[in-house]
Amino acid sequence: MKVIVVGCGNQGGKRARVAGADLVATVDPFNPSSSYRYVEEVPLDGFDAALVCTPDAVKPKVLSYFLARQKHVLVEKPLLGEEGCEGSDLQLLAETNNVVCYTAYNHRFEPHILRVKRTLEEGWLGKVYHAKFFYGNGTARDVRNSVWRDAGLGVLSDLGSHLLDWTLQLFGKPSVPPETWAAHCFENRAFDHYHFSFQGDPVIDYEMTMLSWRNTFRFDLFAENGSLHIDCLCKWGVSTYTERRRVLPSGRPQEHIEQLPQGDPTWELEYQHFKNLCQNPSSNTANDIWINEMLSLLSK
Repeated sequence: MKVIVVGCGNQGGKRARVAGADLVATVDPFNPSSSYRYVEEVPLDGFDAALVCTPDAVKPKVLSYFLARQKHVLVEKPLLGEEGCEGSDLQLLAETNNVVCYTAYNHRFEPHILRVKRTLEEGWLGKVYHAKFFYGNGTARDVRNSVWRDAGLGVLSDLGSHLLDWTLQLFGKPSVPPETWAAHCFENRAFDHYHFSFQGDPVIDYEMTMLSWRNTFRFDLFAENGSLHIDCLCKWGVSTYTERRRVLPSGRPQEHIEQLPQGDPTWELEYQHFKNLCQNPSSNTANDIWINEMLSLLSK
């Protein structure tokens, strides 16, 4: 498959490296080393798919251009709905032209998240009572100094969209609306700390911040017959998965621990997933529609 990368910033550079020999051109109006300045300049017969890594505001227009010309697209999250170009419009455009419109959530391919999903499917945990996500990094100053990143919903759309996508992956759609517990702009114009939850069945709690000076990810799940825990993502170092099996009526649980001293495998796994989708086109735009609905509710 021949691909182009649109947007040669940090994310575009990652996508280009992962695409490797599949990459035939880059597009960026502000990067003099790119092959083209504008997408309209790229010959349509020279590529099959576009990896779109542009600022949020221009994504709908760029995606519409490619989908209408029967090109598959992978677009960096979040794919926020814009007036006149909602997620449903992009979904219809992709289906009409038999191409893929895939929003990239590489964290779906985090090895220990996949382990949690398999464990949930095995069923031995029984009823799941409560799950909690914490995702923190120290990017507040970088974001504040950015021309376009310190805007909109801030950390809620940046990290919160990942957490909502994990929710769909692990639990499906919650049956209740989200509730906000804290929303702060400590250093930035947009939110740099946010805390919300779904008080449903199970209860799912989320906290995200750009003010965690050591990058931190924690996931805890408590269920009828045990609990599951993740400490750290592979991109930051050794990721630890802990599985505890309840001892009745009470006592120290049986514990199994796995550690992954490896680099981040999620980008390569996601790119291969995208290429597989292109063989039998389907899109994940329905996920974006729900994520946008939740972000809209949380922003009020």
